[in-house]
Amino acid sequence: MESTQNKKPTADKWHLTSDRPVFIQIMEKLKLDIVTGKYLPGDKLPSVRDLANEASVNPNTMQRAFSELEREGLVYTQRTNGRFITEDTDLIDLLKQKMAFDSISQFLKSMQQLGFSGEETLQMLREALKEETA
Repeated sequence: MESTQNKKPTADKWHLTSDRPVFIQIMEKLKLDIVTGKYLPGDKLPSVRDLANEASVNPNTMQRAFSELEREGLVYTQRTNGRFITEDTDLIDLLKQKMAFDSISQFLKSMQQLGFSGEETLQMLREALKEETA
């Protein structure tokens, strides 16, 4: 298993806005990093201070995000070694499924607001998938 502790994430991936609490946005980004494999099960996370620096946020804000991720079981702390990604791949898979479902729900709401029926949306998806695989 490849460790990410020496990888340097790029700061341009932190797109934090003022429309929602910053710690929630940080959690969402870290969750995305986990489900997409940027951080693998068992990987050590960078320190709170390092990630706070990278994201240009207060370390207390990053700490709050880490604490919430730990409460959700996605991250665990080893007292003297730092924080690590859970090795519970079922939990990670469940999170990935939930994130996918949330994205689909948001897409369907947007299509409905545009005036498309479910059947019209499905037909458009089929056409788009055909183009993608062609």
